[in-house]
Amino acid sequence: MSQPGFKDHFSGAADAYASARPEYPEALFDAIAAVVPASAAVWEAGCGSGQATRGLAMRFARVHATDPSAQQLALHWANHTPGNVTVAVEPGESTTLAEGSVQLVAVAQALHWFDRRAFFAECERVLAPGGVLATWGYPDFIIPDGMEAAVADYRATIEPHWPPERVQVDSHYAGYDWPFPALPVSELVLEATWALPRFIGYLSSNSARARCLAATGVDPVQRHGAALAAAWGNADSERTIRWPLFLHLCRKPDR
Repeated sequence: MSQPGFKDHFSGAADAYASARPEYPEALFDAIAAVVPASAAVWEAGCGSGQATRGLAMRFARVHATDPSAQQLALHWANHTPGNVTVAVEPGESTTLAEGSVQLVAVAQALHWFDRRAFFAECERVLAPGGVLATWGYPDFIIPDGMEAAVADYRATIEPHWPPERVQVDSHYAGYDWPFPALPVSELVLEATWALPRFIGYLSSNSARARCLAATGVDPVQRHGAALAAAWGNADSERTIRWPLFLHLCRKPDR
């Protein structure tokens, strides 16, 4: 059962989210592994269907992956090959992990949905001294060449339907009152090379698309599908889609 009281924009599109979201680059996990030992136990809060869990599990000893959505967790890859990963229906603001039991708390594209005050207090509780909080996300993709008009029209349709938290992603979490001192990070980029069907699947996984469909009865992906396809070209041809990828690292004082 999903946790009550959380802002659930993705359970209804859990299948699309699991199959269509891009994979995070190795450079992201390299940056985290540079400041966290491989022996670390990890709490990944808001894990969804596991887009980041696999990368974390390959780098660190144990991962406890949690999400308030049972529908999302039902599609998590670790259900079939758990290895060093456990999954649990838990909100980002509370976990069953013991005090000081993890060396890394990781949040991928989800912190803007949390009650940050409660979540940061939980980080203070579960992180061992010297442990690291790593949070990251990506705003909308950079429009591929030749698709400017078609994508702009699509975005104009869904723009009023983005949840208000989306602006926090667009600003790369600027202005957050982080609970621990920041660590330096390098610039990152997220890339995916897709044919048209995968790109359309990605658009279909966005929360604004679902909210637009619910509010208007019209699927914006279908409405703009022909124009997007014409701008793309051969549906089987692949294009590289890029997103700015931001990362925040902060370390709990070692005392």
